[in-house]
Amino acid sequence: MVQQPPRRPEHSDWWRDAAIYQVYPRSFADGNGDGTGDLAGVRSRLPYLAELGVDAVWFNPWYPSPMADGGYDVADYRDVDPVFGTLAEAEKLIAEGLGLGIRTIVDIVPNHVSDAHPWFRAALAAGPGGAERELFHFRPGRGTDGALPPNDWVSEFGGCAWTRTVDADGRPGEWYLHLFAAGQPDLNWAHPQVRSEHEAILRFWFDRGAAGVRIDSAGLLTKDPALPDLTPGSGPHPYADRDDLHEIYRSWRAIADSYAEPRVLIGEIWVPDAERFARYLRPDELHTAFNFDFLARPWEAGQLRASIDTTLAAHAPVGAPATWVLSNHDITRTVTRYGRADTRFEFAAKAFGTPSDLVLGRRRARAAALLSLALPGAVYLYQGEELGLPEVEDLPLDRLQDPMHFRSGGTDPGRDGCRVPLPWSGTEPPYGFSPEGVVTWLPQPADWSGLTVEAQSGDPGSMLELYREALRLRRTVVDGPFSWVPSGPGVLEFRRGEVFRCLVNLSAEAVPLPTDAAVLLAGGPTADGLLPTDTAVWLSC
Repeated sequence: MVQQPPRRPEHSDWWRDAAIYQVYPRSFADGNGDGTGDLAGVRSRLPYLAELGVDAVWFNPWYPSPMADGGYDVADYRDVDPVFGTLAEAEKLIAEGLGLGIRTIVDIVPNHVSDAHPWFRAALAAGPGGAERELFHFRPGRGTDGALPPNDWVSEFGGCAWTRTVDADGRPGEWYLHLFAAGQPDLNWAHPQVRSEHEAILRFWFDRGAAGVRIDSAGLLTKDPALPDLTPGSGPHPYADRDDLHEIYRSWRAIADSYAEPRVLIGEIWVPDAERFARYLRPDELHTAFNFDFLARPWEAGQLRASIDTTLAAHAPVGAPATWVLSNHDITRTVTRYGRADTRFEFAAKAFGTPSDLVLGRRRARAAALLSLALPGAVYLYQGEELGLPEVEDLPLDRLQDPMHFRSGGTDPGRDGCRVPLPWSGTEPPYGFSPEGVVTWLPQPADWSGLTVEAQSGDPGSMLELYREALRLRRTVVDGPFSWVPSGPGVLEFRRGEVFRCLVNLSAEAVPLPTDAAVLLAGGPTADGLLPTDTAVWLSC
């Protein structure tokens, strides 16, 4: 029987302080032995997640998809891709998770669909002027014979954000907008059918027991109807963080609140302005949104403190909880990022051959884990983070699949390096992810035997046991109002309530541990009353 950590008393706003684990289904566990992760694999590993001590699991898209962008090109929002299993299996997964105290959050992708979606196929077949094209952004081109894109927008993956179609007679036709890959045409959110369809999709998954949805690219849905060129400083952005988004999320919140246990709306919102970010979190809009500012900051005490202060200050007026996240399926893994000379995260900075000191990175990642898990609000853990997995930066070029790599002309390594299948057991690939001898969809490194769940379980010095103990203590003693404790340069120290303190040493030298407190949990060895550099400790006082 699974030994589950103690849980806080059940409450309807569980999401305010939840620990939420992100599963990238292709890379979590392979249940049918074909080298690709699936729902059967997840179901078999639910006891592991219960023992880890998480409150919910957020799944990246499991819908039918051509996989032009890892499943974020959705062809059918009401089914499961056969590579992952069936809709019935997803329903069993949701129910079995609840039986272990784990809620399920599904990924909703509202900005765009797949070019294999029936709506887009109908739009192409209809031709220019067809009503079906009104669900998307089709426009004639500029220049001679419409040979130039309708505007100068650039795809989030690099390159032009427009692709030209071919008419039935074989001649070049209109262009369609795609802020991401060409296989992901943007929907026209000014059309009432788009809005009603997504409201129905929410109800579909809520009715099947999903506790909430994570909203992909939540700040990009609506566009300026004129689709003007992007001219910085000339007024509201033509497609990012537009004011008319809030009306959409108010309608979604009304649906979420209509359930006996209100469902949760979680936004992926890249908005640098803290005040505008908080607008999405007003009481009648989204419940929470990812705090990307925190993960993008360098490993520097002043920077991290500024991010914490800014985040808490922005959330306070709207009564929303902060969220803390160190990595996800798009971000260079924490161990690798924190081992670099430049520890910030920027998509534009990703390049082949960037050196990293993984010993240093792993020490900092342990400290960062204790820091983030001690802060007030919800915390997100990306699969493998609890194992201390590094970014895999030497994947064979012919195995890469991420469109970010290809649209960069091969200069950007893309995001496949943080999506490599997890190692569960054994001393060589596939490390229990798939049956012995099976080739996994992305290759695993030959030196991961010490990072498997099996190798780390029971080892008090392992990353896995650090996370298990931290999540256990987080449920029992990490609680109460947040306040900073005066500390020296390069040191972060704060209280939660009257009895818990967190101390993180980011300075170049060891610092004295407080003499009026007992150590509950340390991210690394301590000796002679000193806390080493790049180490965090939890204290009871």
